[in-house]
Amino acid sequence: MFYFLQISSAIADSTAKVVANAIPVAEKISMWQLLQKGGFIMYPLYFLLLITIFVFVERLIAITKASKIDSSFMKVIRDNIVSGNISAARNLAKNTDNPVARMIEKGIQRIGKNIDAIEKSMENVGKLEMYKMEKNLSILSLVAGIAPMFGFLGTIVGMVQLFYGIASTGEYTLGTIAGGIYTKMVTSASGLIIGLIAYVGYNFLSTQIDKTANKMEAASADFIDILQEPTR
Repeated sequence: MFYFLQISSAIADSTAKVVANAIPVAEKISMWQLLQKGGFIMYPLYFLLLITIFVFVERLIAITKASKIDSSFMKVIRDNIVSGNISAARNLAKNTDNPVARMIEKGIQRIGKNIDAIEKSMENVGKLEMYKMEKNLSILSLVAGIAPMFGFLGTIVGMVQLFYGIASTGEYTLGTIAGGIYTKMVTSASGLIIGLIAYVGYNFLSTQIDKTANKMEAASADFIDILQEPTR
């Protein structure tokens, strides 16, 4: 009986080994290997991703710097102007590196002229500062539009590869269509993801610029009020 159990155990072990060898083990694939299966279309997508990251970081730093405004800046400007110390107010604005200060400096330079002329001068400086903050921002909008198009182009290339594989081998198997499917799916997903990143980055930076523009408008209104204060 014991001998019979040993034979049964040996047969069971052999059967398990045969079954294990018969079942193919799924091959693990890294993210980089998966992206490589997208083919040559992935190279322009990599380029668009690098541009997106560079422009976003560069603009974020510039806009963040421009939006930093000392809460006491306008109070000091007001005190100097009301006390008649125009040169001190102008030096403060000149030595402060942000759009609000440059706009106020232009207004101080025009003190003595009518209010409309002062407002116009400050408005022109404000437009120039807005242009500086929005510089290169259109690149993100462009990437958001064309990255999915490259993904769609990859879909077409993948379908061409798929049908070419079928036509050249005369077989409709997973092996013949795998390459085309990989190209189609990888490029489509990559294009959409890059386009989404660029779109979100563009809208985020636009929101930050709008906040800075509101601060500039508020400072401009405060400055005009300061000039009109003695006549009230």
